[in-house]
Amino acid sequence: MKLFRNDIFENLKMAMDTLRMNKMRSFLTVLGVVIGVWTVMAIASIISGIDYAVTKQIESIGTNSIFVTKFERGVRFGPPTRSERMRKPLTYDDAIAVGQLPTVSLAVPLLNITNDYFGRKLEVKGGGKQSAAVVLNGVTSDYEQAGIWIVSSGRFFTKQEDDSRDEVCVIGSSVAEQYFPMMNPLDKNLTIGGREFRVVGVMEKREQLFGGGEGSNDSNNIIYMPFNVALKLKPRAEDIYLTVIAKPGMLVRAVDDVTNTLRIRRQVPFDAPNNFGIATADQMIQTFRSITFGVAIAMIAISSVGLMVGGIGVMNIMLVSVTERTREIGIRKAIGGRRRDILWQFLIEAMTLTGMGGLIGLGIGWLTTLLIRLIVPSYVPLWAPIAGFVSSVGIGLIFGLWPAWKAARLDPIVALRYE
Repeated sequence: MKLFRNDIFENLKMAMDTLRMNKMRSFLTVLGVVIGVWTVMAIASIISGIDYAVTKQIESIGTNSIFVTKFERGVRFGPPTRSERMRKPLTYDDAIAVGQLPTVSLAVPLLNITNDYFGRKLEVKGGGKQSAAVVLNGVTSDYEQAGIWIVSSGRFFTKQEDDSRDEVCVIGSSVAEQYFPMMNPLDKNLTIGGREFRVVGVMEKREQLFGGGEGSNDSNNIIYMPFNVALKLKPRAEDIYLTVIAKPGMLVRAVDDVTNTLRIRRQVPFDAPNNFGIATADQMIQTFRSITFGVAIAMIAISSVGLMVGGIGVMNIMLVSVTERTREIGIRKAIGGRRRDILWQFLIEAMTLTGMGGLIGLGIGWLTTLLIRLIVPSYVPLWAPIAGFVSSVGIGLIFGLWPAWKAARLDPIVALRYE
């Protein structure tokens, strides 16, 4: 019969009528679905935003960059191991040897002298202010060519100034704002570790993840000085890192060449692992993504509990609905309704119920994302709302199947006698 053909639009209209008649009951039923979809949206926006921000920040230091340290590279959840601390430090001569490789265009040693031998930080004074939270690094004059930092005003120090141990420095934007507010810091003096340094350049302000922080957590709160001058402040310093820039198209070969060169120089046995850490920007991004992926899976698994609770609620309310409408089902069957018509009627009603819950969850998720954006980087990837809505409708399909099947198998004679 035409009245009972499998018309999805007719069934959808009937489902919407049922929802309108039971607004509060319907909302309470899908509250778990709303919470589940909302949570998925919020998690997806936070993780996607952080991933984008971290990727952008790491890529800003150069896709051809290779970083070599005494310790293992990557995300750490604790201090270096004892075996790492016992390793030989990298040296200035290591940088010279690596820089001569045919696949490398530049190798720069970086000496961190922020702390003295007793763990105390060297103080920086100037403009009537002083702080022990400024990061202090010594580098060679060709560090500017690495492209990691851009000098926005003034210049970088020269090789001659490094060789002659001139006490000059290039400062980060936060240092300029702190020590020289409302004035040009060029050619002004800063006292670092008791020595007078002349400011010759100011670096461009760099965007920071989560808006950055204060003190040593602010990547713009940094000072670079000539490598040989840094050694004067800390003569037996060993905290040397290497920044290596591979020639275009030779990144993979350069990593192998640098690894082999350092293994030979550090006398690492053939069958022993590296006694240094080496990583590229891409490897650092992949390491971070592997961590965020695991966190995302765990959080989505937790949020799926809300969807399951919502699904159980839908099954329960649909079973109640079948009981309440037993006589209606009997009448529909008596005048020609087929099992599949009844089955689809209740399935579409269940999917409409959870689908509406999914849409409400998506709406709340969008608003939550806007609020999250005020605190941490966040954006909603295209797959998140699609996955949220599809999963909400899927919950209705799965958990509505048993009530729909029960309604479709009702005996019309028994159903008509039901009071």
